[in-house]
Amino acid sequence: MQFVTSELSGLFAAFAPLFTQPTFQHALRLLEGAILTVGRRTVASVLRSVGLQDTPRFQNYHRVLSRARWSCRQAGKILLLRLLNAFVPEGPLVFGLDDTIERRWGPKIKARGIYRDPVRSSRKHFVKTSGLRWVSLMLLTEIPWAQRIWALPVLTVLAPSERFSQQAGRRHKSIVDWARQMILQLRRWLPDRALIVVMDCAYAGQVLLDRLIRAGVTVVAQIRLDSALYAPPPPRKPGQRGRARKIGERLPKLSERLLDPATSWQRTRVCFWYGGSDVEVEFATGIAIWYYSGHPAVPIRWVLVRDPLGRFESRAFASTDLDMDPLTILRHYVSRWSVEVTFEEARRHLGVESQRQWSDLAIARTTPCLLGLFSLVTLLADRLHQKGLLQVRQAAWYEKALPTFSDALASVRRHLWSCANMWHSRFSDDYDLIPDPLFQRLTDALAYAA
Repeated sequence: MQFVTSELSGLFAAFAPLFTQPTFQHALRLLEGAILTVGRRTVASVLRSVGLQDTPRFQNYHRVLSRARWSCRQAGKILLLRLLNAFVPEGPLVFGLDDTIERRWGPKIKARGIYRDPVRSSRKHFVKTSGLRWVSLMLLTEIPWAQRIWALPVLTVLAPSERFSQQAGRRHKSIVDWARQMILQLRRWLPDRALIVVMDCAYAGQVLLDRLIRAGVTVVAQIRLDSALYAPPPPRKPGQRGRARKIGERLPKLSERLLDPATSWQRTRVCFWYGGSDVEVEFATGIAIWYYSGHPAVPIRWVLVRDPLGRFESRAFASTDLDMDPLTILRHYVSRWSVEVTFEEARRHLGVESQRQWSDLAIARTTPCLLGLFSLVTLLADRLHQKGLLQVRQAAWYEKALPTFSDALASVRRHLWSCANMWHSRFSDDYDLIPDPLFQRLTDALAYAA
């Protein structure tokens, strides 16, 4: 059973220049199988999903990941341009940056390390796990038919452990180093678009922010309440000698402003808070220089947020765009939550952490491809929506108004299954018609299987 729909082949045709013609056909088959496969995303499972379990040259499909010469970085550029053409043809672009741990074990997985498990750990309970750390850059955009912001992965890189770098005799790169390279690569790809990158406090530092400001990239990030803030430097006097001052007088810490009765608070109701809930918050804002000795001085607009009812802890956010509205800063940062949703959806529906490659090159390619599959499925679902083929799973006890990623994936799978000529016998012209109710039940079970 082999089939390639016009939507899938037309979308993937943009990636053809990355491969030789035979490798491109193998990659297209793997893409079909990765969409249709349920459970583990091993190459063997993928081949069974498209009816190639009896092919004598099955090793050629393994070599697409382990030996073929093509670039994940160039594939990310092509995918990004397709996403922009479909969802954000003009205007500023917002990206989310974060890392995740892929839990993997085994002596042949050289780049793995021991990390804090962010899913199982809490502030009082520390859990370590063995795995691979991935840094991912995702486009944050509202999907019209979903009416919510989705995080669409475009570029994902492996950040090897420090132990691996020492054993390989290489200079170790932190996740901040990888983040800087990824964002600067994004700027080279999109020199004429306004870029806003949202990140958490693990990445926000003066060195990175200063470099991105000079590259023309706006950063929105969470900062610590005890960050050292200063007033802008005073103007130089006529004839004054010496190096220009970077900072002015020391300003109160944001943690001190929380307790200061003189702090001017503004109250507003926001409907874009985590989970889309309608929450009333109070915020204070100002402009300061963020500076530590030995680091660049970074001008920021800070926003301090507190809940008058005490339902969540007070937090501080910052933007390198001094003219950005405080509510816009909050809206951008809250949209970063969709990055975590994408990581979870990729684990649940796309088989991340279920692959079993041991080759270094295959390991470095498989997870970025599975995360990129999230974006490809979204593009395919958008095409189906334009044709009126995007379906939302309903039941008598569950009314669902808008599609989620599981509905998008199921609609793509259902479309692929409907294009398969699966009723004809392989050895004769005899065939049996499947009753339509049974066909609907079978495709629903196959499409929604995780």
